[in-house]
Amino acid sequence: MNKRRVLIVGLNYAPEPVGIGPYTQGLAEALVARGAQVRVVAGKPYYPRWRIDPGYAGGGWRTTTEGGAEITRCPHYVPAEPGGLKRIVHLASFALSALAPALSRKTGRPDLVIAIAPALLSVFTAWLAAKLAGARLWIHVQDFEVEAALATGLMDERKPAAKLARWVEAALLKLGDHVSTISPQMCAKLVQKGVAPARVFEMRNWSDARFAPDQAGAASIRAEWGLNGKVVALYSGNIARKQGIEIVVEAARLLADRAEIGFVICGEGPNREELERLAAGLPNVQLHDLQPAAQMGAMLTMADLHLLPQIAGAADLVLPSKLTNMLASARPVVATAEPGTGLYAEVAGCGEVTAPGDALALAHAIAALADDPARRIAMGKAAGERAAKRWMKGPIIDQALAVVQRSLGAPQSSVVSSSESA
Repeated sequence: MNKRRVLIVGLNYAPEPVGIGPYTQGLAEALVARGAQVRVVAGKPYYPRWRIDPGYAGGGWRTTTEGGAEITRCPHYVPAEPGGLKRIVHLASFALSALAPALSRKTGRPDLVIAIAPALLSVFTAWLAAKLAGARLWIHVQDFEVEAALATGLMDERKPAAKLARWVEAALLKLGDHVSTISPQMCAKLVQKGVAPARVFEMRNWSDARFAPDQAGAASIRAEWGLNGKVVALYSGNIARKQGIEIVVEAARLLADRAEIGFVICGEGPNREELERLAAGLPNVQLHDLQPAAQMGAMLTMADLHLLPQIAGAADLVLPSKLTNMLASARPVVATAEPGTGLYAEVAGCGEVTAPGDALALAHAIAALADDPARRIAMGKAAGERAAKRWMKGPIIDQALAVVQRSLGAPQSSVVSSSESA
């Protein structure tokens, strides 16, 4: 049987180390492994530093083959400070730049087009490619970017631009034959935005098998960074507004007299300089650059507990992708989220959850876990078990593809084979 042709349009892709990129890469390579012919139209790597990776700078479009998929990287605008209008121009520039390669027929017409949002504006590009090819359109929402912009103050709810953005978002989401997202709460939000319930399904993010526990590497990092004998509270990831990472520094300040607790923040992003300013003079806080993927297993193992802050109102706009690997590391998680949110539900039983913005409650939760090694071990074990049950790549992708496959009108074996172990 001929291979199914799949086109993926998504701004973020590997080698971006965190965020959406690794998941789009994982989906593309999983489709290849299941017998599909995959073409990806992506932006040039820029996240989380918000500057184009030097290895991809300059020139126009570039096409390579990676992991069995054909990857076309498009030039696009990347603002040094991604706020308001600049961010819209950034997203729109990719949607326009992606048009030509997305509509190309050099490798034949796609049977299925997958749009990854963000960037929401590129959904139109993907829809046009699907329409012209007579293909099905699958929209996968990693982040409700309009509401995130409102929640973080990048957009004013009272302004006409906000109403226009909501209308455009709803209109674009309704274009999908299938619309998936990463948590039950976010699925419910898709329905609230007008997507037909029959078209909505969940495809959650998965833990990365590359980040397996590395005790020797963890010991090396602890020694290098002067952390031996300390209870390490780690945040690793993007440093931007919706994370509300400033609360970690506030908690560290409240625990400054607890010399045995060390706070480690590894990350980059638009709010990094401000965070450095806030943490200046605190002996219990270390800031480091985001570590390479080869080091992540060691980094996650090095921690005694993981920190996952999020601002109020953002918990059901995005389920942080870093949570999957935190749980898989078999370490407890201390998160900030309201009861009833997706983040709260995922962390409950595997760590502690405190109210967003309450630095004192966060400090108390960290101190309580630091003082109770047995409880840390028990919660860490529960976290590892939850990751193995809910966050494994193969079953997650198989279930999602089974939903989409039915609409393609062909046997499941034409795109989907047996589940991967990864």
